[in-house]
Amino acid sequence: MIRFANIEFLYALLLIPMFVLIYWYAMRKKKKALIDFGDLNLISRLIPDSPKYKYAVKFLLLITALVFTIFGLANLQVGSKLEEIKREGVDIIIAIDVSNSMKAEDIKPNRLESTKQAISRLIDKLQNDRIGLIVFAGDAYLQLPLTPDYSAAKLFLSSIDTDIIPIQGTAIGSAIRLAMKSFVGSEKKYKVLVVISDGENHEDDAISEAKNAAEQGVIIHTIGMGSPMGAPIPVYQNNVQVGFRKDREGNIVVTKLDESALQQIASTGNGKYIRATNQQNELELVLQEISAMEKKEYAAKIFTDYEDRFQYFLAIALLLLVIEFFISDRKNKWLSKWNLFGDANK
Repeated sequence: MIRFANIEFLYALLLIPMFVLIYWYAMRKKKKALIDFGDLNLISRLIPDSPKYKYAVKFLLLITALVFTIFGLANLQVGSKLEEIKREGVDIIIAIDVSNSMKAEDIKPNRLESTKQAISRLIDKLQNDRIGLIVFAGDAYLQLPLTPDYSAAKLFLSSIDTDIIPIQGTAIGSAIRLAMKSFVGSEKKYKVLVVISDGENHEDDAISEAKNAAEQGVIIHTIGMGSPMGAPIPVYQNNVQVGFRKDREGNIVVTKLDESALQQIASTGNGKYIRATNQQNELELVLQEISAMEKKEYAAKIFTDYEDRFQYFLAIALLLLVIEFFISDRKNKWLSKWNLFGDANK
Protein backbone atom coordinates (compact mmCIF):
# COMPACT_ATOMS: atom_id res chain seq x y z
CA MET A 1 0.00 0.00 0.00
CA ILE A 2 1.24 3.46 -0.82
CA ARG A 3 0.31 6.86 0.56
CA PHE A 4 1.58 10.44 0.75
CA ALA A 5 2.56 11.62 4.21
CA ASN A 6 2.09 15.29 3.25
CA ILE A 7 -0.52 15.09 0.50
CA GLU A 8 -1.30 18.81 0.74
CA PHE A 9 1.97 19.59 -1.09
CA LEU A 10 0.50 18.00 -4.24
CA TYR A 11 -1.70 21.07 -4.67
CA ALA A 12 1.48 22.86 -5.76
CA LEU A 13 1.27 20.86 -9.01
CA LEU A 14 -1.48 23.28 -10.01
CA LEU A 15 1.27 25.89 -10.44
CA ILE A 16 2.92 23.94 -13.28
CA PRO A 17 0.47 25.01 -16.03
CA MET A 18 0.87 28.61 -14.88
CA PHE A 19 4.68 28.42 -15.20
CA VAL A 20 4.36 26.85 -18.66
CA LEU A 21 2.00 29.63 -19.71
CA ILE A 22 4.40 32.30 -18.41
CA TYR A 23 7.32 30.72 -20.29
CA TRP A 24 5.29 30.47 -23.50
CA TYR A 25 4.25 34.11 -23.19
CA ALA A 26 7.84 35.26 -22.51
CA MET A 27 9.21 33.36 -25.51
CA ARG A 28 6.43 34.66 -27.73
CA LYS A 29 7.09 38.20 -26.60
CA LYS A 30 10.83 37.77 -27.18
CA LYS A 31 10.27 36.42 -30.69
CA LYS A 32 7.94 39.30 -31.50
CA ALA A 33 10.56 41.78 -30.31
CA LEU A 34 13.17 40.17 -32.59
CA ILE A 35 10.80 40.27 -35.55
CA ASP A 36 10.16 43.96 -34.90
CA PHE A 37 13.92 44.51 -34.74
CA GLY A 38 14.70 42.90 -38.08
CA ASP A 39 14.93 39.73 -40.16
CA LEU A 40 15.34 36.61 -37.98
CA ASN A 41 17.82 34.91 -40.34
CA LEU A 42 19.99 38.03 -40.36
CA ILE A 43 19.85 38.34 -36.59
CA SER A 44 20.86 34.67 -36.16
CA ARG A 45 23.93 35.32 -38.32
CA LEU A 46 24.80 38.44 -36.33
CA ILE A 47 24.50 36.49 -33.05
CA PRO A 48 25.96 33.08 -33.95
CA ASP A 49 26.43 32.04 -30.32
CA SER A 50 22.76 32.44 -29.48
CA PRO A 51 21.24 28.99 -28.72
CA LYS A 52 18.11 27.91 -30.52
CA TYR A 53 16.65 25.21 -28.30
CA LYS A 54 18.62 25.48 -25.07
CA TYR A 55 16.12 27.79 -23.39
CA ALA A 56 13.39 25.23 -23.93
CA VAL A 57 15.64 22.40 -22.70
CA LYS A 58 16.64 24.38 -19.59
CA PHE A 59 13.03 25.26 -18.85
CA LEU A 60 11.97 21.62 -19.28
CA LEU A 61 14.68 20.52 -16.85
CA LEU A 62 13.65 23.15 -14.30
CA ILE A 63 9.94 22.37 -14.50
CA THR A 64 10.59 18.62 -14.24
CA ALA A 65 12.86 19.22 -11.24
CA LEU A 66 10.04 21.22 -9.65
CA VAL A 67 7.59 18.35 -10.17
CA PHE A 68 9.97 15.85 -8.54
CA THR A 69 10.60 18.29 -5.68
CA ILE A 70 6.86 18.58 -5.04
CA PHE A 71 6.50 14.79 -4.96
CA GLY A 72 9.51 14.63 -2.66
CA LEU A 73 7.95 17.12 -0.24
CA ALA A 74 4.68 15.15 -0.34
CA ASN A 75 6.79 12.16 0.81
CA LEU A 76 5.57 9.00 -0.89
CA GLN A 77 5.47 6.15 1.62
CA VAL A 78 5.24 2.42 0.95
CA GLY A 79 3.65 0.04 3.45
CA SER A 80 6.34 -2.39 4.60
CA LYS A 81 4.71 -4.25 7.48
CA LEU A 82 1.25 -5.83 7.33
CA GLU A 83 -0.16 -6.97 10.66
CA GLU A 84 -3.43 -8.50 11.78
CA ILE A 85 -4.92 -6.60 14.68
CA LYS A 86 -8.04 -7.07 16.78
CA ARG A 87 -10.69 -4.38 16.81
CA GLU A 88 -14.07 -3.92 18.44
CA GLY A 89 -16.84 -2.18 16.57
CA VAL A 90 -20.02 -2.60 14.58
CA ASP A 91 -20.64 -3.07 10.87
CA ILE A 92 -22.24 -0.03 9.25
CA ILE A 93 -23.62 -0.01 5.71
CA ILE A 94 -24.88 3.28 4.32
CA ALA A 95 -27.35 3.05 1.43
CA ILE A 96 -27.40 6.27 -0.59
CA ASP A 97 -30.24 7.25 -2.92
CA VAL A 98 -28.73 8.46 -6.22
CA SER A 99 -31.94 9.03 -8.16
CA ASN A 100 -32.29 12.30 -10.08
CA SER A 101 -34.53 13.74 -7.36
CA MET A 102 -31.47 13.85 -5.07
CA LYS A 103 -30.20 16.79 -7.16
CA ALA A 104 -32.96 19.03 -5.79
CA GLU A 105 -31.58 22.01 -3.90
CA ASP A 106 -34.04 22.36 -1.01
CA ILE A 107 -31.04 21.26 1.10
CA LYS A 108 -27.82 23.08 0.19
CA PRO A 109 -25.87 22.61 -1.98
CA ASN A 110 -28.25 19.80 -3.00
CA ARG A 111 -29.62 16.64 -1.41
CA LEU A 112 -26.89 14.33 -2.71
CA GLU A 113 -23.91 16.61 -2.02
CA SER A 114 -25.23 17.32 1.47
CA THR A 115 -25.49 13.56 2.00
CA LYS A 116 -21.89 12.99 0.89
CA GLN A 117 -20.59 15.79 3.11
CA ALA A 118 -22.41 14.39 6.14
CA ILE A 119 -21.10 10.86 5.48
CA SER A 120 -17.55 12.20 5.11
CA ARG A 121 -17.79 13.82 8.53
CA LEU A 122 -19.22 10.60 9.97
CA ILE A 123 -16.25 8.64 8.61
CA ASP A 124 -13.90 11.11 10.30
CA LYS A 125 -15.49 10.26 13.64
CA LEU A 126 -15.47 6.47 13.27
CA GLN A 127 -12.77 4.58 15.15
CA ASN A 128 -13.00 0.80 15.05
CA ASP A 129 -16.18 0.26 13.06
CA ARG A 130 -16.30 -1.18 9.56
CA ILE A 131 -18.17 0.77 6.90
CA GLY A 132 -19.67 -0.16 3.54
CA LEU A 133 -21.49 1.84 0.86
CA ILE A 134 -24.48 0.94 -1.30
CA VAL A 135 -25.96 3.16 -4.01
CA PHE A 136 -29.48 2.72 -5.28
CA ALA A 137 -32.00 4.24 -7.65
CA GLY A 138 -34.13 1.89 -9.77
CA ASP A 139 -31.75 -0.87 -8.62
CA ALA A 140 -29.09 -1.23 -5.93
CA TYR A 141 -25.34 -1.81 -6.26
CA LEU A 142 -22.58 -2.42 -3.76
CA GLN A 143 -20.19 0.51 -4.07
CA LEU A 144 -17.82 -0.50 -1.25
CA PRO A 145 -17.79 -3.77 0.76
CA LEU A 146 -17.38 -3.55 4.53
CA THR A 147 -13.91 -2.26 5.34
CA PRO A 148 -11.99 -0.61 8.20
CA ASP A 149 -10.13 1.48 5.60
CA TYR A 150 -11.70 4.91 6.01
CA SER A 151 -9.49 6.46 3.32
CA ALA A 152 -10.88 4.02 0.77
CA ALA A 153 -14.41 4.79 1.97
CA LYS A 154 -13.87 8.50 1.33
CA LEU A 155 -12.40 7.79 -2.08
CA PHE A 156 -15.40 5.72 -3.16
CA LEU A 157 -17.78 8.24 -1.60
CA SER A 158 -16.34 11.08 -3.69
CA SER A 159 -17.14 9.23 -6.94
CA ILE A 160 -20.85 8.83 -6.21
CA ASP A 161 -23.25 10.78 -8.43
CA THR A 162 -26.71 10.41 -9.94
CA ASP A 163 -25.36 9.05 -13.23
CA ILE A 164 -23.74 6.04 -11.52
CA ILE A 165 -26.96 4.01 -12.01
CA PRO A 166 -28.78 4.24 -15.37
CA ILE A 167 -32.13 2.93 -14.07
CA GLN A 168 -34.13 5.65 -12.32
CA GLY A 169 -36.43 5.08 -9.36
CA THR A 170 -36.10 4.65 -5.60
CA ALA A 171 -35.82 0.93 -4.89
CA ILE A 172 -35.21 1.05 -1.14
CA GLY A 173 -36.24 -2.60 -0.79
CA SER A 174 -33.49 -3.66 -3.19
CA ALA A 175 -30.96 -1.65 -1.18
CA ILE A 176 -32.01 -3.36 2.07
CA ARG A 177 -31.89 -6.79 0.42
CA LEU A 178 -28.40 -6.11 -0.95
CA ALA A 179 -27.24 -4.87 2.44
CA MET A 180 -28.33 -8.14 4.04
CA LYS A 181 -26.14 -10.02 1.56
CA SER A 182 -23.23 -7.67 2.21
CA PHE A 183 -23.09 -8.05 5.99
CA VAL A 184 -20.62 -10.68 7.21
CA GLY A 185 -21.09 -13.07 10.09
CA SER A 186 -24.13 -14.93 11.30
CA GLU A 187 -24.61 -12.98 14.55
CA LYS A 188 -27.98 -11.31 14.89
CA LYS A 189 -26.47 -8.08 16.20
CA TYR A 190 -23.60 -5.62 15.64
CA LYS A 191 -25.12 -4.58 12.29
CA VAL A 192 -26.53 -1.19 11.25
CA LEU A 193 -28.03 -0.06 7.95
CA VAL A 194 -28.49 3.65 7.34
CA VAL A 195 -30.80 4.48 4.41
CA ILE A 196 -30.48 8.05 3.12
CA SER A 197 -33.20 8.98 0.64
CA ASP A 198 -36.03 11.35 -0.18
CA GLY A 199 -38.27 8.27 0.00
CA GLU A 200 -40.16 9.28 -3.12
CA ASN A 201 -41.59 6.68 -5.52
CA HIS A 202 -40.19 3.60 -3.74
CA GLU A 203 -41.02 0.80 -6.14
CA ASP A 204 -40.71 -2.40 -4.14
CA ASP A 205 -41.83 -3.77 -0.79
CA ALA A 206 -39.32 -1.96 1.40
CA ILE A 207 -41.35 -2.59 4.55
CA SER A 208 -41.23 -6.36 4.03
CA GLU A 209 -37.46 -6.21 3.44
CA ALA A 210 -37.01 -4.07 6.59
CA LYS A 211 -38.99 -6.64 8.60
CA ASN A 212 -36.76 -9.44 7.33
CA ALA A 213 -33.65 -7.42 8.19
CA ALA A 214 -34.93 -6.75 11.71
CA GLU A 215 -35.51 -10.48 12.23
CA GLN A 216 -31.82 -10.98 11.35
CA GLY A 217 -30.76 -8.45 14.00
CA VAL A 218 -30.03 -5.54 11.65
CA ILE A 219 -31.02 -2.10 12.90
CA ILE A 220 -32.23 0.26 10.17
CA HIS A 221 -32.05 4.03 10.56
CA THR A 222 -33.48 6.26 7.85
CA ILE A 223 -32.64 9.85 6.99
CA GLY A 224 -35.04 11.90 4.92
CA MET A 225 -33.46 14.29 2.44
CA GLY A 226 -35.50 17.27 1.28
CA SER A 227 -38.69 19.00 2.36
CA PRO A 228 -42.35 17.92 2.22
CA MET A 229 -43.06 21.11 0.23
CA GLY A 230 -40.74 19.83 -2.48
CA ALA A 231 -38.39 21.49 -4.96
CA PRO A 232 -37.67 21.34 -8.70
CA ILE A 233 -34.67 19.42 -10.03
CA PRO A 234 -32.18 21.76 -11.71
CA VAL A 235 -30.46 20.80 -14.96
CA TYR A 236 -26.86 21.90 -15.45
CA GLN A 237 -24.63 22.07 -18.52
CA ASN A 238 -20.96 22.94 -18.04
CA ASN A 239 -21.73 23.93 -14.43
CA VAL A 240 -24.34 26.45 -15.59
CA GLN A 241 -28.01 25.92 -14.77
CA VAL A 242 -30.06 25.80 -17.98
CA GLY A 243 -33.45 25.01 -16.51
CA PHE A 244 -35.35 22.37 -14.53
CA ARG A 245 -36.17 18.74 -15.23
CA LYS A 246 -39.57 18.30 -16.87
CA ASP A 247 -41.97 15.40 -17.34
CA ARG A 248 -43.27 14.12 -20.70
CA GLU A 249 -45.99 16.76 -20.75
CA GLY A 250 -43.43 19.53 -20.35
CA ASN A 251 -44.28 20.32 -16.73
CA ILE A 252 -41.51 21.05 -14.24
CA VAL A 253 -41.01 18.07 -11.92
CA VAL A 254 -41.30 18.90 -8.22
CA THR A 255 -39.80 16.26 -5.93
CA LYS A 256 -41.12 15.99 -2.37
CA LEU A 257 -39.84 14.21 0.70
CA ASP A 258 -41.97 11.15 1.53
CA GLU A 259 -41.49 11.00 5.28
CA SER A 260 -44.18 8.41 5.97
CA ALA A 261 -42.39 5.72 3.95
CA LEU A 262 -39.06 6.34 5.65
CA GLN A 263 -40.68 6.47 9.09
CA GLN A 264 -42.30 3.08 8.49
CA ILE A 265 -39.02 1.54 7.35
CA ALA A 266 -37.17 2.86 10.43
CA SER A 267 -39.93 1.73 12.77
CA THR A 268 -39.98 -1.75 11.25
CA GLY A 269 -36.18 -1.91 11.41
CA ASN A 270 -36.09 -0.94 15.12
CA GLY A 271 -34.26 2.25 14.24
CA LYS A 272 -34.90 5.97 14.10
CA TYR A 273 -36.08 8.31 11.39
CA ILE A 274 -34.36 11.70 11.15
CA ARG A 275 -35.15 14.50 8.74
CA ALA A 276 -32.04 16.12 7.29
CA THR A 277 -31.38 19.84 7.69
CA ASN A 278 -28.84 22.29 6.34
CA GLN A 279 -26.90 21.85 9.60
CA GLN A 280 -26.03 18.30 8.43
CA ASN A 281 -26.00 16.89 11.97
CA GLU A 282 -28.37 14.00 11.33
CA LEU A 283 -25.60 11.40 11.02
CA GLU A 284 -24.17 12.56 14.34
CA LEU A 285 -27.45 11.49 15.94
CA VAL A 286 -27.11 8.12 14.19
CA LEU A 287 -23.52 7.87 15.44
CA GLN A 288 -24.76 8.35 19.00
CA GLU A 289 -27.08 5.39 18.52
CA ILE A 290 -24.25 3.31 17.06
CA SER A 291 -21.89 4.23 19.92
CA ALA A 292 -24.40 2.86 22.41
CA MET A 293 -24.57 -0.51 20.66
CA GLU A 294 -22.76 -3.64 21.77
CA LYS A 295 -19.49 -4.07 19.87
CA LYS A 296 -18.02 -7.22 18.37
CA GLU A 297 -14.39 -8.20 17.98
CA TYR A 298 -13.01 -8.78 14.50
CA ALA A 299 -9.60 -9.15 12.90
CA ALA A 300 -8.30 -6.60 10.41
CA LYS A 301 -5.08 -6.55 8.43
CA ILE A 302 -3.49 -3.12 8.23
CA PHE A 303 -0.09 -1.66 7.44
CA THR A 304 1.55 -0.63 10.69
CA ASP A 305 4.85 0.59 9.27
CA TYR A 306 5.72 2.68 6.22
CA GLU A 307 9.02 3.46 4.54
CA ASP A 308 9.77 6.91 3.13
CA ARG A 309 10.57 7.30 -0.56
CA PHE A 310 10.98 11.10 -0.70
CA GLN A 311 14.77 10.82 -1.11
CA TYR A 312 14.48 9.29 -4.59
CA PHE A 313 12.37 12.16 -5.88
CA LEU A 314 14.64 14.80 -4.36
CA ALA A 315 17.74 13.05 -5.76
CA ILE A 316 16.28 13.12 -9.28
CA ALA A 317 15.31 16.78 -8.83
CA LEU A 318 18.86 17.63 -7.71
CA LEU A 319 20.36 15.77 -10.68
CA LEU A 320 18.14 17.69 -13.10
CA LEU A 321 19.15 20.99 -11.51
CA VAL A 322 22.85 20.10 -11.84
CA ILE A 323 22.36 19.25 -15.53
CA GLU A 324 20.49 22.53 -16.05
CA PHE A 325 23.29 24.47 -14.30
CA PHE A 326 25.95 23.12 -16.67
CA ILE A 327 23.96 23.93 -19.81
CA SER A 328 25.35 27.27 -20.90
CA ASP A 329 23.13 30.07 -22.17
CA ARG A 330 25.57 30.43 -25.04
CA LYS A 331 26.00 28.00 -27.90
CA ASN A 332 28.79 25.49 -27.25
CA LYS A 333 31.16 25.55 -30.24
CA TRP A 334 32.28 21.94 -29.75
CA LEU A 335 28.71 20.63 -29.44
CA SER A 336 27.56 22.73 -32.38
CA LYS A 337 29.75 20.56 -34.64
CA TRP A 338 27.50 17.61 -33.74
CA ASN A 339 24.37 19.69 -34.46
CA LEU A 340 22.66 18.30 -31.31
CA PHE A 341 20.03 21.00 -31.30
CA GLY A 342 19.24 20.83 -34.99
CA ASP A 343 20.62 24.20 -36.11
CA ALA A 344 18.43 25.01 -39.08
CA ASN A 345 20.77 27.76 -40.28
CA LYS A 346 23.42 25.29 -41.48
